Amino acid sequence: MLGMSVLTENLRNLAGAQLRTALLRFTRTPLSGAVTGAVATALLQSSSATTVTTVGFVGAGLIRFPDSLGIIFGANLGSTALGWLVALLGIRWSLGRALLPLILVGALLRIFGRGRWAVIGFALAGFGLLFLGLDGIKAAMAGQGLLLDPTRFDGSHWLGRLQLVALGLVTTVITQSSAAGVASTLMALAAGGLDLGQAGALVVGMDVGSSVSAVVAALGSSISARRTGMAHLCFNLLSALVGLILLNPVVWFWQEIWPQRLAAEPEFALTSFHSGFNLLGVALALPFTGAFAHLIRALVPSGPRSWADALDQAPPDDAHLAIDQARRAVEQELRELLELLRRSLGGAGPPAAAQPPPRLPHQLANLQADLDRTETYLDQIHLDHLERHSGQRLIHLLHGLDHLQRLHERCEEEPDRLATLIGSSQLAEERQQFAALLDAVVLRAVQHDWAGISSASGALVRTLASQEHHCRHQVMQEVALGHLDVEEGTRELEAMRWLERVCLHIERIGHHLDHAGPVPQDTGRAMT
Repeated sequence: MLGMSVLTENLRNLAGAQLRTALLRFTRTPLSGAVTGAVATALLQSSSATTVTTVGFVGAGLIRFPDSLGIIFGANLGSTALGWLVALLGIRWSLGRALLPLILVGALLRIFGRGRWAVIGFALAGFGLLFLGLDGIKAAMAGQGLLLDPTRFDGSHWLGRLQLVALGLVTTVITQSSAAGVASTLMALAAGGLDLGQAGALVVGMDVGSSVSAVVAALGSSISARRTGMAHLCFNLLSALVGLILLNPVVWFWQEIWPQRLAAEPEFALTSFHSGFNLLGVALALPFTGAFAHLIRALVPSGPRSWADALDQAPPDDAHLAIDQARRAVEQELRELLELLRRSLGGAGPPAAAQPPPRLPHQLANLQADLDRTETYLDQIHLDHLERHSGQRLIHLLHGLDHLQRLHERCEEEPDRLATLIGSSQLAEERQQFAALLDAVVLRAVQHDWAGISSASGALVRTLASQEHHCRHQVMQEVALGHLDVEEGTRELEAMRWLERVCLHIERIGHHLDHAGPVPQDTGRAMT
């Protein structure tokens, strides 16, 4: 278990960026996702790494949920690769002692190496520890006979088979490693500690146990994580049913048709059974991916109103995914606030057509809760754990969220400014300019054209600044003529200044969201 843990963790660290790139590049359909998931899991020796990355992509909107199901199906198949590795190398040859120098080299690289070399060293040490542990299991079980009493755990009958499935499931839930359990079962089978029927039922239970762990880990997480965990469980239950149906025919085939090979190399019989029922499960599920996705959505209905509700309580370890998820939340929150402002103004028509929505205070309060949740999420991502570009993205995102919070405050805490802008005949031109801007930026926000939002808003800021002196003179003239009292004139001037600051916030938010995207940007610009 120690060797497996060290090996998978460091393979994941080595291939993190490549895994993200491969999943995004090759996942176009459920079938391509299944192939990609199988290959990625076989190389990483960790279905959880593939699954967690997939959850992040679905949560960030980079992969559609139905397409992500293919990756989950493939990850299950790829997890059987370790069984073939153990069957081909770990049982045929006793590699534990031969790999002791590899453990030493790996430990030295870990201690004295830097960067990738240290990670490679730890992965090598984990590989050596894995086979050293397997040799220990094989030696301990040699000559001990059957470990499980066939009269109580009979793999050829349903009651005993279900007991063995439950034992395999509990073992995986406790150890949190189905791969280590399968490897140990292979060694026990090769040493004569289990018969093929018992080992097959244990492996079926271990497969189901890995998905139970995923469901437990997803509790309290985002809707994407919960759906992925449920999809993993449902698919493994389907594969387990296939495995249990096939177990007796498979045992009969090896015992009656090919008994010599079973006696000489029983591990190949178990490994082929493990891969076979998982492959058949994938073949059965892939044509019905759409229906399967509909079932999962029904089992785990969408509760969140927004991207902020869909954020996990803690960001994922992958900084790219964490920042992508937070950026999507900020983008949606900006779109919601812009849409609220646009509906409040009633478009670019005359002031009489503008009626603020009666539920505006309630909607702003809901939006504030989303902003606070996004802020809490971002507060858990720290620069010292990020590479340079990710750090720059985080800084821009924090700046954008700060401006969005201040924009929200101006709308929520200064409603009289908005009301004055809507009803003032003196500010009719400025109101129409602002309404036209909102029409444009809402459309650009849907298109993710943040640079366009920044440019259009900046242009209006400059226009308003050039009009401010004339507007001020006009209001003062109306006060002097007695058409407005001093208080009314002051409110109109404050509404003008409010409008200019609101446009400036929108300009800065667009600027920072443009630079918080996944494509490297020029980081030498101002971040105010």
